[in-house]
Amino acid sequence: MSIPSDMHIAQQASMKPIHDIAENLGVSPGDLEPYGHYKAKLSPDVLKKNSSSPDGRLILVTAVNPTPAGEGKSTMTVGLGQALNHTGRNAVVALREPSLGPTLGMKGGACGGGYSQVVPMEDINLHFTGDIHAITTAHNALTALIDNHIHRGNELQLDPRRLTWKRVMDMNDRSLRHVVAGLGGPLQGVPHETGFDITVASEIMAILCLADGIQDLKERLKQMLIGYTYTGDPVTCGDLGAEGALTLLLKEAVKPNLVQTLENTPALIHGGPFANIAHGCNSAAATKTALKLGDYVVTEAGFGADLGAEKFLNIKARAADLHPDLVVLVATVRALKMHGGVSKDKLKEENLEALEEGMKNLEKHVESIKAFGLPVLVAVNSFIHDTKEEIALLHELCRQRGIDIETADVWQYGGSGGEALAERAVQMIEEETASFKPLYTLDTSIPDKIQTIARQVYGAADVQFSAEAEKHLKEIEKHGWDQLPVCMAKTQYSLSDDPSRTGRPEGFTIHVRELKVSAGAGFIVALTGKVMTMPGLPARPGAMDMDVNEEGEAQGLF
Repeated sequence: MSIPSDMHIAQQASMKPIHDIAENLGVSPGDLEPYGHYKAKLSPDVLKKNSSSPDGRLILVTAVNPTPAGEGKSTMTVGLGQALNHTGRNAVVALREPSLGPTLGMKGGACGGGYSQVVPMEDINLHFTGDIHAITTAHNALTALIDNHIHRGNELQLDPRRLTWKRVMDMNDRSLRHVVAGLGGPLQGVPHETGFDITVASEIMAILCLADGIQDLKERLKQMLIGYTYTGDPVTCGDLGAEGALTLLLKEAVKPNLVQTLENTPALIHGGPFANIAHGCNSAAATKTALKLGDYVVTEAGFGADLGAEKFLNIKARAADLHPDLVVLVATVRALKMHGGVSKDKLKEENLEALEEGMKNLEKHVESIKAFGLPVLVAVNSFIHDTKEEIALLHELCRQRGIDIETADVWQYGGSGGEALAERAVQMIEEETASFKPLYTLDTSIPDKIQTIARQVYGAADVQFSAEAEKHLKEIEKHGWDQLPVCMAKTQYSLSDDPSRTGRPEGFTIHVRELKVSAGAGFIVALTGKVMTMPGLPARPGAMDMDVNEEGEAQGLF
């Protein structure tokens, strides 16, 4: 059977007007702000009006460590949502917004694939409703206000050498990681070193995704650290008095976006922090709204369970008072074979030995999720070159270890290809009581929080802090920020901080090179290994194959 491209499938989709999608959810026309025919923003009043309604059941979708072969986590998330509706349940999907950097770079978009996509795919993958642009503008507005304050006399005595607030853009551009601003004489400002992060790594993105309403948004923006004085005292956005203007720039972006899947399942897509350098989850507002509108909510956390799921459970769930009922862990035969040592060009060949070796990666993630007190269901995303023997072996290996498993083909068949997975998920939610609990308490020290994550989630033997990180730790403790949770910035490709160490490495050390304070977001970022907050483009960016035809339809967008 020949399957058309994702782009072709999306362009041929039979979408319902967004008013119909909203009506089916019980959202009144007055609480819907359309952006054209097929996408809209939801008023915050939707959540308020439904505050007394019981929450639906929350399913978190995560995965093994990603490989170049692709695991299809977003595809499975969308497919499971469609499958739940196929089986007579009222389900809502909640996803992150794609960033233009990876969309035009190597990863491509983030709308799922095959017959399990969210649409309109072109809009979602490009500018959507402008949320990321608003965050970029708000972030850089604060930068401009900081530089202007220093130029105009520097009443706060900000030390230009100790500014922690940089600039952002929603693009991969390695040449902007480290720059010097203010050159050209007195009229051009005060010269100082700075740099750019990608927008989805901005603290404002994290704040948008964790804020509980517009007032909480403003208060969190007020608390953001922007630098230190000449005497070493911290200076915040509130000290500068900029939080009001930033909130104004974000007043529309804070509202969740409503779209649909190919099968017209409602989807809330809002916020998009990266999971390797930020906390990797869609907005709490979207998730909480979805829980009031649907009986089942299927959401995802970025990359593997060691990053996205860990942060969802230790950061987002804690901040938003969320209680997941089930974790679905996506795996593929070919990804596990790569974790077992097979090169990408050999994946079409059956290799049972490599599959069994790669099973160790899957097994570690299952152990980590169960440490949070949550039931886990492995969802095998089937591909055309998987053999019956490989699928049978994977099921047998899981059975031997007491791991629940189902195979689904939602890429090829949409919701109908995930019905068995949906039924098993519902069965587990009904039969197994989740006893969710974060892995550490907030009064635990920062080093102990990092040790807990490194040992229990990654399987590390130890954690090593650089001299710079030790210095940052003293600052954090001095100013009382050590009561915050930790957001680990780490490579997605390995349980360790070395991307080349696939599978289930043992005896390794996690190297923390830097600690950054995100006081507004409410966490400390621990940067490990060589992970970058401004990615670069590959040798041949995906953008080189993108175009638009005479009818205005996108081409080459994947």
